[in-house]
Amino acid sequence: MKRNLFPLLMGGVFCVVVMSLHRMLEMMQEAETPAGPIQDFYSLQQQIDRLERLLSDNNRLVVKLRDSLLRRQALKGVGGAVNVNASSAHSPADALPGCRLAQEMKGSANGVQLLDVYNLLPFNNPDGGAWKQGFEISYHGNEWDEQPLEVLLVPHSHNDPGWLKTFENYYQDQTKHILNNMLIKLTEDSRRKMIWAEISYFSKWWNDIDEQKREMVKRLVAAGQLELVTGGWVMADEANSHYFALLDQLIEGHQWMQRHLGVRPSSGWAVDPFGHSPSMAYLLKGAGLSNMVIQRVHYAVKKHFAQQQTLEFLWRQSWDSSPSRDITCHMMPFYSYDVPHTCGPNPAVCCQFDFHRLPGGRAMCPWKKSPQPITEQNVQERALLLLDQYRQKSLLFRSHVLLVPLGDDFRFVEASEWDAQFSNYQKLFDYFDQHPELHVKARFGTLSDYFQALHHRLNATRTALPTLGGDFFTYADRDDHYWSGYFTSRPFYKRLDRTLEATLRATEILFSLTLAEMRRFRGDGRLVSDFPAREHFQRLTAGRQSLALFQHHDAVTGTARDPVVVDYGTRLLHSILNLRQVLQSSAHWLLLLDKSQYYHDQSKPFMQMDDVISAHDTLPLKTTLVLNDEPRSLIIFNPTEQLRSSVISVVVDSPDANVVDAATGQSMTAQISAVWAQPNQASTEQFQLNFVAELPPLSLVVYHVTKAPFGSAHRARYTFYRRGNPPAVQSEHFQVSRQEGPEADGPLLLSNKHIRIWSSPETGLLQKLRLQSGPVREVRVQFLWYGTRRNQDKSGAYLFLPGEEGAQLYSSSEPPLVRVSRGPVFSDITSCFRHFTHTVRLYHLDGHAGRSLEISNTVDIRSEFNRELVMRLVTDVTSGNCFYSDLNGFQMQQRRTLQKLPLQANFYPMTSAAFLQDVASRVSLLSAQSQAVASLRPGELEVVLDRRLQQDDNRGLGQGVTDNKLTASLYHLLLEDRRGGAEEVGGASFEHLSLLAHLTSLSLNHLPITMVAPSNTQVPKLRSYLPLHSSLPCDVHLLNLRTLEDSQEADSPSQEVALLLHRKGFDCSSAPEPQLQCTWSAQEEVDLDRLFSPLRFRSVRRSGLTLLREDDQPESARLPAPPHIARLRPMEISAFRVEVA
Repeated sequence: MKRNLFPLLMGGVFCVVVMSLHRMLEMMQEAETPAGPIQDFYSLQQQIDRLERLLSDNNRLVVKLRDSLLRRQALKGVGGAVNVNASSAHSPADALPGCRLAQEMKGSANGVQLLDVYNLLPFNNPDGGAWKQGFEISYHGNEWDEQPLEVLLVPHSHNDPGWLKTFENYYQDQTKHILNNMLIKLTEDSRRKMIWAEISYFSKWWNDIDEQKREMVKRLVAAGQLELVTGGWVMADEANSHYFALLDQLIEGHQWMQRHLGVRPSSGWAVDPFGHSPSMAYLLKGAGLSNMVIQRVHYAVKKHFAQQQTLEFLWRQSWDSSPSRDITCHMMPFYSYDVPHTCGPNPAVCCQFDFHRLPGGRAMCPWKKSPQPITEQNVQERALLLLDQYRQKSLLFRSHVLLVPLGDDFRFVEASEWDAQFSNYQKLFDYFDQHPELHVKARFGTLSDYFQALHHRLNATRTALPTLGGDFFTYADRDDHYWSGYFTSRPFYKRLDRTLEATLRATEILFSLTLAEMRRFRGDGRLVSDFPAREHFQRLTAGRQSLALFQHHDAVTGTARDPVVVDYGTRLLHSILNLRQVLQSSAHWLLLLDKSQYYHDQSKPFMQMDDVISAHDTLPLKTTLVLNDEPRSLIIFNPTEQLRSSVISVVVDSPDANVVDAATGQSMTAQISAVWAQPNQASTEQFQLNFVAELPPLSLVVYHVTKAPFGSAHRARYTFYRRGNPPAVQSEHFQVSRQEGPEADGPLLLSNKHIRIWSSPETGLLQKLRLQSGPVREVRVQFLWYGTRRNQDKSGAYLFLPGEEGAQLYSSSEPPLVRVSRGPVFSDITSCFRHFTHTVRLYHLDGHAGRSLEISNTVDIRSEFNRELVMRLVTDVTSGNCFYSDLNGFQMQQRRTLQKLPLQANFYPMTSAAFLQDVASRVSLLSAQSQAVASLRPGELEVVLDRRLQQDDNRGLGQGVTDNKLTASLYHLLLEDRRGGAEEVGGASFEHLSLLAHLTSLSLNHLPITMVAPSNTQVPKLRSYLPLHSSLPCDVHLLNLRTLEDSQEADSPSQEVALLLHRKGFDCSSAPEPQLQCTWSAQEEVDLDRLFSPLRFRSVRRSGLTLLREDDQPESARLPAPPHIARLRPMEISAFRVEVA
């Protein structure tokens, strides 16, 4: 009888589910209809959400019952033993609340996975004839008899916000003329249309034109003649950009469109980013877009999709099983987005219909056949020639609606081009209209026109688009020319980009909290009069726009000319410095016990940062604190939502110092380390004070530093190694020893409570690693060089074309100096090579903060010729040909190293994380900057640190990459035990980072910010600021707390704040060890008031990701009073318009 109990129980549950759903539908039908279409829509949406939750809850119940049944069967299979080990009786998911929730979000096996396509393709690149990278297309001519061909010709001009010229120079020389002419030429004929993508340029032009012209723009937009597509500040890179910056530049653009034009974008347009990420598709969908166009995809993938008629598809996130976040994506089939490669498969024919290239002009067709003006005499021949290309192209798609872009880089500058293109094409369109037997309708259109026609035709014919999951990296445009070089090019500025991003996020949060505290302090909702809120908000806006501009696909990619890079770098630096003013001023007001003592003096701020960045191309330098018996106040801001133990490092003028918590007087664990002027010469005037700070979430904590009695501070101890040539060391304040004789041959050993490492005594490089509870594991660090080819095709800013010899192990003429330091706060091993200084550091911290190994490099390859420096990890993980790298810091993507592809094709973008794993363990490398990553052999992971290349790679830049800097890179290495395998998604396994890796990455990318108060005795009383009672859940990330612009007063802060929360999906194969201090939950619904207690929200309205008003919940659904319950699903970013009380 017991044998049948569980099947009966599950059958009963199924009946309950069916009855519940039936009753739910009855209630929905009986519900009173709210007034108004918006409320009616929202009511329906609420009911659907409730139904989804009901299904989800029942699904969880069924899954638990199924697992329970499986466990009982497993126990019965081993003799019915009762006393079994917990780890064998329970899946890892049972040990981690929320795991089951995350697993339910795992992607469905339905549809196409890009990894499977890569396995399938031969990548043999045969000559396809007129369409070199494709195939011959033929047709009978009657295919359009019942369903005529509908052609939408979409004029566009691709305007890079910096590439060969700076943003400003491009605007003055070309962009403003394009937009001025657009206003005139579109107004002349209502049939003319155009799309525009870059809001950075459009907003600048808007500021230059008068009110009359602005009204003309609004009329063109309202009439559908001008469409702003994507709506981002730039057409962003999708490989190197972090998802915070990708979303922020969308918010900046969308908010501008709403404020000035009262419109929103509906379609995305990404024709020039060098590969495409599903993270961008997710953000666009979350911002309210329904459709998108992409272009730069590997030519072999394009060919395959064309053969399968899958160039239009529903792009789904690999972690998602729901179609609700799918976005319709159109992939352009041919080589480029210029006119020769958009009308059809034969560029020699299509070029003849680029009327900018008419004889007598500056542009010409390289195929030696020029365009002809359309006349009565040649219109038939020309129209039929063009129609043949349209027909061939249309056969690559599932509908008879055809998108044909008309444009190129910086097109339509002169009025003559507008006239030539529009007048000649209109004659061709008129000819088509006059000959219905051709079964074609052609007109100028926008992306909205195209997708509206497409969806109408698909619905009419009941044609479904396929579903696709995965990403489109690494891009190749021809032959074996893979664009994996730009994943690393200009690494100094990739690191500066992330510095600005972290500074901006920290400033946004602190500024928003400051304004809320001011309104609460005054009690009347107004701000303190002498706090420069408007000026600070303008600095914030400028910082947002600088970060946004740098996400352009020729900026963060490192693919612009040298003067343009200098311009970008200068903008980044100025924004960092201006944001620091906002940070300092906000912290000043929050910390004052007596708020009346607040003052603002920009020339003499109350607090200073603890470092100085003197130029856009130099690394920060710590300023020296002068100590005496009077306490110096250090203010540490924790920009993360988690309680953290962090090591704070400042430079002082004394080898003896004492640090206490200003609030409690408790002395902090500290050590004094040397500041090395040379690898073997310690400064006698500067010393590094390192102490352990316990920082509550989003807190400003005050510490006091004083000069201590001689010899009272814990000083680091140093040991030096150099094979064959023991160094002479100058260090009068520190204990120094040199290892000589037999002791010098043994491995270097460091350990803390969690990890033990062994390094080579010759190089100082890591060799082995052991968790305190596990076996010794091989984890070796190597450095290597890549050269480039000897023939005409060589590596450059875009391309990575390594020499046939492959990677060569780094070697130097003299052995490196190895310096080992040991102390109570941290211990490290530093290896000083000619081209780089490499440090591995262990922090002596309790909890998870001491669980990872910090790796830092300072690289200088300015003396090299056509070389790229790589750091490689060699481990004993049996990872096969698979590894995982992140996409934009948002999600992980499985990679497969394929022998049929050249070496350079197996490098992928790594924005913040990569890992190797087998059934027993995982090795994760977490990064503070973006770069290229590969796993060329099982158990190996390598990242490219810098590249110096003397030549152009023939992609338009016209120069090499020779402006290298002294460049820093920072990583954390994490070894974790694991149980259970990966989740399979259509042949590709999908994985998340572990909770421990998420928290480590958070700490790595959002370092504590240190500020210093004046040294005089007149400093007013400061009190630590602790806005939250506790950390947010481990898997909930505060992406931003962004003050929105006042709708009535431009350039001023409003009382509304954008609250952006990202609930991370996390790996369930292992529980974090040691135990985490934060909590996590199995529930999707969270109480925002409890989450952010004691902060309070006056109102909470869920919105779209770019906070457009029309995406807000209607007023009736607004949550004016607690509890403010919100649904946060794993992997999802949720946006709320809130007022902080």
